[in-house]
Amino acid sequence: MRSDREHIVRWVAEEIMPHEAGVRAWLRRARTPSDEIDDLIQEAYAKLVGLGSVDQIESPDGYFFQIVRNLLTDKLRRAKVVRIEAVTEIDLLSVCSDEPSPEQAAAACRELSRVRALIQALPERCRRVFELRKVLGVPQREIAQRLGISESAVENEAVKGMRLIMRALEEEGAEVRGDRMRKTNDRSRKG
Repeated sequence: MRSDREHIVRWVAEEIMPHEAGVRAWLRRARTPSDEIDDLIQEAYAKLVGLGSVDQIESPDGYFFQIVRNLLTDKLRRAKVVRIEAVTEIDLLSVCSDEPSPEQAAAACRELSRVRALIQALPERCRRVFELRKVLGVPQREIAQRLGISESAVENEAVKGMRLIMRALEEEGAEVRGDRMRKTNDRSRKG
C-alpha cells in the first residue's frame, strides 16, 4: 500500500504538476478570482493523490484540467450568485479533448513563430546559451565547456534570455489589449 501511495505521489509530481501553470492560466481566462484558483488547484491535487490507482489515466494533463473544470462547475452551482459570463466562458473553454481546435493550432503556430523571432533577437551569447539550454536541453556544464564560460554565466544568460522573451511577450500582450480597448472605446463613441 505504501508503494502505491508513493507511486501516485511521484506520478502527480511528474505528470500533473508540470501542467499547473496551464491550468492556472485557463482559470484566469475564465475570470476565476486568484484566491479561488489556489483553492481549486489544491483541491484537485488532493483528489489526485487520493486516487486508488493512476495507471488507467492515459492523458494526465487532460485529466487534471477536467478535475479542475468539474470543481469549478460545482463551485458555481453552489454559489448563490453566479455571473452568467462565468458559466458561458467555462463552457467555451473546452479541455475535454486532447486535440487542439483549429483556432488553437493556428494561435500556437503564431505564438511559436513569435517566440522564435524573439529568441533570434537575443544578444548573441545569450541566444546561443538559451537555444542550447532551453531549446535543445544541453546540460549546463556541457554548454559552459562548449562556449568557454563558467556554469554560472550559462545560468545567468539562460535566465536573462527567458526574462527578455517574457518581457517582450508581456509588452506585446499589453499593446494588443490596449488596441482592443481603443477600438472598443471608438465603437462606443460612434454608437
